[in-house]
Formats: sequence, structure tokens, C-alpha cells
Amino acid sequence: VKMPTLTDWVAAVAVFIIGLGLIRWVVKPLLMKFAKSLDRRGHPIMSDITKSVFPSLRNALVFSLIVMSLSIILGVILFDNTRTKKFIDSFYIYFGFRALYDVLGFYLKNPERFETGKDQDILTPFFLRISKVIVMVIAMFTIASLWNFNLNGFLTAIGLTGVALAFGIRDTLAHIFSGMSVALDKPFQIGDWVMTGDEKIDGTVEDINLRSTLISSSDKGLVYVPNSYLVNRPIYNLTKRTQRKVEHYLYLSHANDEAKMIDFIETLREQIALHPMTEKKIIHVAMDELHPGYCRILLRYFVGTNDTEVVLQVRQDILFV
Repeated sequence: VKMPTLTDWVAAVAVFIIGLGLIRWVVKPLLMKFAKSLDRRGHPIMSDITKSVFPSLRNALVFSLIVMSLSIILGVILFDNTRTKKFIDSFYIYFGFRALYDVLGFYLKNPERFETGKDQDILTPFFLRISKVIVMVIAMFTIASLWNFNLNGFLTAIGLTGVALAFGIRDTLAHIFSGMSVALDKPFQIGDWVMTGDEKIDGTVEDINLRSTLISSSDKGLVYVPNSYLVNRPIYNLTKRTQRKVEHYLYLSHANDEAKMIDFIETLREQIALHPMTEKKIIHVAMDELHPGYCRILLRYFVGTNDTEVVLQVRQDILFV
């Protein structure tokens, strides 16, 4: 190391200022232009990655300018100096992993840019968050190994802590894995009308996340249902129906003789079959219960729509026969 002269200071400042100007007026415009070109050519993911890595690239270049300026002032090439090489390499490793971290962060904020399908996948944000944690851990271990740190004790502590956390949050983990099952199987999507087999949950799906599903019930209340509850019960996706079953009853007095009752039943069957909205293959009209003073007539048929308003209108038409 030598005492810096005025020339050294001027050269160092000039290198730093010129370098900043090149980064600002050359590197950044070229990189952004390249990203736009990728987007126009149908490579939006590569374009997003190019834009996302620029902050880390800029910081790495600025850091390089600082090291170069200090090398001029001190008269020592710090990049090759044994005392500073590990320190400088640690920064470059950090900038490299930071670029990957920023890319994952961009897609976490803009998951629609990452999706290839029409429907949003709830697993994407989950895996992106996990990936960010993994990137930070790998970066930490990489820098630690560069400095020859002994990581055995640290790894043991992490393992024991992980086991303790797993026992402490096992219920939450059950909900999360159930949410992953919902995301993979896709028994329903946002906007679907669903009902559980026990009929305790009946409404429209408003939101799906890894822990719970938000359902708007028939009385317009919002219900947060744990995913583990939904996974362990039969789920009827009523939105997927192409037909709706209609079943109701009529009651006839015993004052009517048998012939009139049979004629009435046949007339009902014919009228149901003639209605343009009913399915013709399955039509059930029959007396199914006999009571003192009256009998019960069962009407069962299917309407070729999933629109509740239309179904009610068809039912009303049949009742007016």
C-alpha cells in the first residue's frame, strides 16, 4: 500500500464517475431494450427475468467501480489481494443470489405473468415463497463455506428446531397440505357453487388459499372453511351440473276414485314430457304413499339446465297443469 497522490485521487474519481455514467446511460438502456425485444418476440418470462436482475447487476457494477477506485488509490489490485478477495467474492455471491431472489419476488407480486393456464394456481405463490427462503439459505451456506465456517453444529440446531416446529404447527401443516391437494385435484374453482355431503357448507367459492377456502353462503354470509375439512368430506360441485333434478309431491283425497287418480297421474306424466325444458328419459310420476284420507303422488324429473330461475319456472309450469 502506498500513499495516494493527487493523480491517483483524480483517476479514481474519474473511473467511478465514468463508470456510473456508463451504467446509467449505456448498460441500463441496452438491457431494457433487450427486455422489450424479448417481450415482443413472445418470451415474456425471459423479459421479466432481464428486468428483475438489473438492480442486482447495477449494484454489482457499482461495487466493482468502488473496488477499482480503491485499488487505484491504494495502489493494490484488491480483486487479487488475499486479504480482500474473500470479502469481494462474498459480495458477488450475494448479488448473484439477490438477483434470483428479486426474480422470484417479481413473480410473487405478479403471479399472472408466471401462469400458463387460464385459472390461477394457488400453489404458485406458495412455491415461490418457499423458493425465496431456499435461495436465502443457499446463499448463506455458500458465503459461509467461502469463509470456511464449520456448519455442523448449525445444521444440527436447524434440524432440531425444524422437528419442534413441525410438532407445534402440525394442524397448520395439515391445512396447508390439504390446500395443496385442493390445488392439484381442482375439485372446484373460484366462482363455483359447492356443497359438502353433510350439507353444512353450501355456497359460492370466493377465494382459495393454502390454509382455507372462503365461501359465500346462501344467506350471503362469508365462511372461512379449513381445507382439511373440505378434503375429508364429499364435495358436490353444483356448478358443473348440466341437469337439475326436480322432486316434489301432490296430495289427493280418497274422495277421488282410482280411475280418476290414474288418469290424473298419466296426464301429469304427459305434461312433464311435453314441456320443452324437461329431459324425456327419466320421468317418474306415481303414488308412493297411502295415508288415511289421502295419498301422496311423487313427481320426479330432470330439467336440462343449471339455472335455478329456469328450474323454478319449469316447476311452476308443471304445478299449474
